[in-house]
Amino acid sequence: MPRPKYARILDKRSYPPGDHGKEKQFRSGRRSDYGMQLTEKQKVAFIYNVREGQLRRYFMKARQMPGNTGANLIGLLERRLDNLVYRAGFAATIWAARQLVTHGHILVDGKRLNIPSYLTRPGETISVVEKMRKNAHVVEAMESNAYAPQYLTIDTNTASATFTRIPERGEIQVPVEESLVVEFYNRLA
Repeated sequence: MPRPKYARILDKRSYPPGDHGKEKQFRSGRRSDYGMQLTEKQKVAFIYNVREGQLRRYFMKARQMPGNTGANLIGLLERRLDNLVYRAGFAATIWAARQLVTHGHILVDGKRLNIPSYLTRPGETISVVEKMRKNAHVVEAMESNAYAPQYLTIDTNTASATFTRIPERGEIQVPVEESLVVEFYNRLA
């Protein structure tokens, strides 16, 4: 499986952004708790392509759910329609998946849906409209997708995927310490 784009971008720089990111104090490894929490929060927002306000609302929703808040947060983000389109392999990147959704090329249970933040429920079927199944970008993404998450049943012949169940944290392969994100938002609450 090719490495996700976010992994390549995150590996590219080992120092913080800005004019002073390469200065000695940052290279020596001294990072405050707040700095580490902020970095993890930004990493989650980047991986799932959500803005600060959206991420904060997902956190508030995850906090109200029973169980581990961090696992609930990642589970909610994983259920987003644009993310499931990406995980199913209909798009090469999360950004391309968002564009497929917003342009109306994705059907949920046979109905056109153009809201990337739609939280998919177990049992719903996500499919690509007939016209886009022959699109070069969609075909290439489907051919190069070797990883299929266990919570998605993918049918490449019909370009559809069924969201079978809500994933558990262990099944979601994102390089994030969600406990730091929870600590970041609890600090602000």
